[in-house]
Amino acid sequence: MPRTRAFQRLLTTRAGERPAPAARPPLIRELPLVIALYMAYKFGRRVANGQFQDAYDNAELVWDLERALRLPSEAWIQDLVLNSEPLIRAINVYYATVHFPAIVVFLIWMYWRRPGHYLWVRWVLTWLTAGALVLHLLVPLAPPRLFGTADMIDTGEVYGPAVYDKPEPDSMANQFAAMPSLHVGWAVFIAVALIVSSRGRLRWLWLLHPLITILAVVATAHHYWMDGIVACAILAAVLLVLRPPALPPAAGAAVPAGAAVPTGAPGPAQPPEAGERDGAAPGARDGTAAGSGGTRVSAGTGDAPGAPAQKDP
Repeated sequence: MPRTRAFQRLLTTRAGERPAPAARPPLIRELPLVIALYMAYKFGRRVANGQFQDAYDNAELVWDLERALRLPSEAWIQDLVLNSEPLIRAINVYYATVHFPAIVVFLIWMYWRRPGHYLWVRWVLTWLTAGALVLHLLVPLAPPRLFGTADMIDTGEVYGPAVYDKPEPDSMANQFAAMPSLHVGWAVFIAVALIVSSRGRLRWLWLLHPLITILAVVATAHHYWMDGIVACAILAAVLLVLRPPALPPAAGAAVPAGAAVPTGAPGPAQPPEAGERDGAAPGARDGTAAGSGGTRVSAGTGDAPGAPAQKDP
């Protein structure tokens, strides 16, 4: 479909423009680095904790902005989901258990099975998370479940499993770091990365992960629509700067014109020359025929038409 091809061209570079490197970074260096980056993010979230009044003031602004933009009410989405208790329990479990394990499994998969894309993935996640942390510090935001005007309940507390306790200024979990939603930002990037690093038609099913995540964070009253929108905007800005590597050519695929063929890699088979198809000796082409006794007849060497053949000395 034209839209699908346009979306794929937007996310990928042209073949041969920037081939994906095959070597993965050493695990002994990569594992401590990823852990250090994550701990820095967790520490930054805790530093931003305690700004209760600012968080409620910002919640009022976000709520009014969404109504001015005619976005559907988060409370309406929650009311729809609450019609089915098994559904809201399943969504609660999804919110509580999928977010962090999904990013860990994703990083392991990319490191082991897609090493050519792994460094790109790590850098995109680093800058996406850093951008989110800056907003956590600058824009504390009370989630809908803690914002009375939203008229929403904490579905985890009512139906289980509960993720958070009562907000405290010195708690490890900063419940006012709702803007932007990294649940949404990470889920969208997982889908994007798996799509651009794969070839199968079923790879588009990865889009279900961010779609379910968006439903989960809104229906459980943990995030506003704007939290997810801002997270996607940050991700889009990062992807404009950090473009994904190109996929290596598929086995048996023709190499596009102008694409560099890696050293030592077999190139595409060449058709036989005209002389070889006619049964002439290999190399007898462009008017040059092999003769007996060291005689070589040459045409197109600058001799006049009809000139006698010359013998090699």
